[in-house]
Amino acid sequence: MSDPVELAQFAGNAASVNIDPRLGYGAFDADSHYYEAEDALTRHLPQEWRRRGPKWAEINGRKRLLLGDKVYGYIPNPTFDPVAKPGCMHDYFAAKKVGFDLKEAMGDLEPIRPEYRDRDVRLQVMDEQGVGATWLFPTLAVTIEVSYQPDIEACLASLRAFNRWLEEDWGFAYKDRIFAAPVLSLSDPDWAVEEVEWCIRQGAKVISMRNGPVYTPTGTTSPAAPEYDPFWARVQEANLVVAPHAGDDGYDFLGKMWEPWSGYSSFNVTPLNKAVTSQRAVPDFFAALVCHRLFERFPRLRVASIENGAAWVAPLLVRLFRGHAQTRGYYKTNPVDQFNEHIWVTPFWEDSLEDLGRHMPPERILFGSDWPHVEGVVRPLDFLETVTGFGADDTRRIMRDNAAALTATANV
Repeated sequence: MSDPVELAQFAGNAASVNIDPRLGYGAFDADSHYYEAEDALTRHLPQEWRRRGPKWAEINGRKRLLLGDKVYGYIPNPTFDPVAKPGCMHDYFAAKKVGFDLKEAMGDLEPIRPEYRDRDVRLQVMDEQGVGATWLFPTLAVTIEVSYQPDIEACLASLRAFNRWLEEDWGFAYKDRIFAAPVLSLSDPDWAVEEVEWCIRQGAKVISMRNGPVYTPTGTTSPAAPEYDPFWARVQEANLVVAPHAGDDGYDFLGKMWEPWSGYSSFNVTPLNKAVTSQRAVPDFFAALVCHRLFERFPRLRVASIENGAAWVAPLLVRLFRGHAQTRGYYKTNPVDQFNEHIWVTPFWEDSLEDLGRHMPPERILFGSDWPHVEGVVRPLDFLETVTGFGADDTRRIMRDNAAALTATANV
């Protein structure tokens, strides 16, 4: 499905969408978010998991989330009410000045907006924003797997409960415009196959997972290890889009090696922690997929890196080629070509898309606004300011056609 008219129809380019004159069509946002309802992890959690699973408690006058017996701390306020305004930390993440005060950069919090939790209101807002369709990702659920360790069973029970809530409240292909991504884990190979089968039956187009090594009862391993081949085979058969999304990737252990005294969270990161952990998990994850020859075993897999930026792409491609040149006969084909055939990337708005375009084709670049998160843009189509150096056809691919084509051919 490559005709622009067909893609426009699939991307929900209805008459209600306020078309931005800079584009002339509704955009397809490959990275937007909701803020989970407070019962997202608990509504469908079986009774037998209530002790080891998620629960809310009041601690020192604050409502806190517990995962089993541990206080969850990655997101300071996982109730999300009140919450920060979209894009309020734009200048902070652009490092436009020295000496940012994090709380000052966050600005005043506001009551949670209905479009963050109601899919019909969200469609109305998308119409106003000029967004025809979107892949929709969690805020909380992409951060819990690491916190749960080593209780893998409770983690999987919580993810399964979460996915049932997600399908119920948002749907996996709501009105062919909102494509919410369930979250999977490979920690139990049989569980992963069962869960992806359920996702397929519910009409999922895109699924997500953590950027990082797989937690197992005996340690960690590669997501491309042979024991996960039944999962990847089913994903390929259904032509699903696998979209690993930024969250808690578990790489804070690198910072703790140097600063064991540092209490790490998403809003408490020291300069050294930034230096040694930033952009580490993501290239390692994608290197594992390529180097462990996942795409040679499953040549129709499609994987999209979401909210991981793009600065890591060029250095990884250099390392992949060196490994190819220096390890005779290991790969069937050049791993750089494999990367560019099977992997799509959503750059950050602060990345240079022109630089990225020198290393991978525009057919593999996706527009992702990260709206309404603080580190994203204020309005989704503010992202257009970064799309420079591309002609109209390539801009349309980035802003709509690439994500629409991936979605249109998934789970059909």
